[in-house]
Amino acid sequence: MDTKDNVISRREFAKRATVGATTFASLGIATSSFGANGDPLKIALIGCGGRGKDAVKNAIQADRNIKLIAVHDVVEQRAKDAPNQIKESLKKDDLPVENIQVDPEHTFSGLNGYKDLLKLDMDYVIIATPPGFRPIHFEEAVQAKKNIFTEKPVGTDPTGIRRFLRAARRAERAKLSIVAGTQRRHQKEYVETIARIHDGALGEILAGRAYWNGGLPFARERQPGMSDLEYQASYNWYNFCWICGDNIVEQHVHNLDVMNWVFQAHPISVIASGGRTWKPQVEKYGNIWDNFSCDYEYPKGIHVMSFSRHWMNCYSEVSELVIGTNRTFKEGLSTCHDMAERGVNAYVQEHADLQASIRGTGPHLNEGVQVAESTFTAIFGRMAAYTGQKLMWDEAMDMELDIMPKKLGFDIEIPIDPIPVPPVLG
Repeated sequence: MDTKDNVISRREFAKRATVGATTFASLGIATSSFGANGDPLKIALIGCGGRGKDAVKNAIQADRNIKLIAVHDVVEQRAKDAPNQIKESLKKDDLPVENIQVDPEHTFSGLNGYKDLLKLDMDYVIIATPPGFRPIHFEEAVQAKKNIFTEKPVGTDPTGIRRFLRAARRAERAKLSIVAGTQRRHQKEYVETIARIHDGALGEILAGRAYWNGGLPFARERQPGMSDLEYQASYNWYNFCWICGDNIVEQHVHNLDVMNWVFQAHPISVIASGGRTWKPQVEKYGNIWDNFSCDYEYPKGIHVMSFSRHWMNCYSEVSELVIGTNRTFKEGLSTCHDMAERGVNAYVQEHADLQASIRGTGPHLNEGVQVAESTFTAIFGRMAAYTGQKLMWDEAMDMELDIMPKKLGFDIEIPIDPIPVPPVLG
């Protein structure tokens, strides 16, 4: 493949960062009056888990003139339950439940039900399925010429990321609006602080550090009658590498995205380590690790130390740190959000910015390549840790590594791969 078609240049990266800094987040407002300027925006949801339902609520918080017209989930009952569950959540915050207008004919399920959803007329689709599915869902949404909000991360292996990147390029040519769930890009404190870092507030940047250290989000026992697909890809998806990407990909991607944003580039190499310290049996806890340590090298010899783990009842910290030569600002240190006053809820702001892009009342946004680069930064670290090798970005991006099962279905067995031990690639 031609890697140049898929990896953005530093000049383009800088351009994208500048566009991000001009979103409404930089003004500290979540514009909630777009609906007064036009017809309601119609949205649809692919992936009816907690994050997907919350994303619908966030969209309505950003603009009350929003109508949810369709939902899809792999699991039929989850799709059927979602509209009423979203209504209950809206009711608690005194938001309009009449904005949920999903009838049974527009409630889709199964592995391919999203294809029928994408045939509907809508202003944007929310993709909130587990990460392994996002490359194909994003690709088909672009083919259907839909504006998109996609959760992060956007894939679990190089093959999926290349697929996502190709679709992101097509979305750019089609001038589709794309916003990703890397919400710090829409958070006023981050937008303004990182703009000042780019303007030289820290002097010359020397190094960075990124943490995502906390407990395991969830690990669930299989319920009677569950198929492998329902259990691994829906009910307990976080614990299987093929669908979640491991903890460095699913959560630490946020902090790595901030590092890419600050340095206006992606890493060029990485060495890493990690493992599985405390998790017992595989069935419930899957095959992912519980700790990663990475040394990313960026252009100009800048290094970022990355540390992510899921250790229960241990020290927790989720943060980013940038080190520069300017000792007049906090001894040359910045947490990437410390040069600005707090803004509004970034989960709401990202939808406000997307809605403004669609309506033409704000800058046009397409974050497809950006979120794919950040997702691959996390996958890159995982690959280095699993193999025990130093990896180069271009070589890793070109690897024919595809960890998605070749066949999926409710009646198909999905074996659990062994817990990775270096030098096993996965």
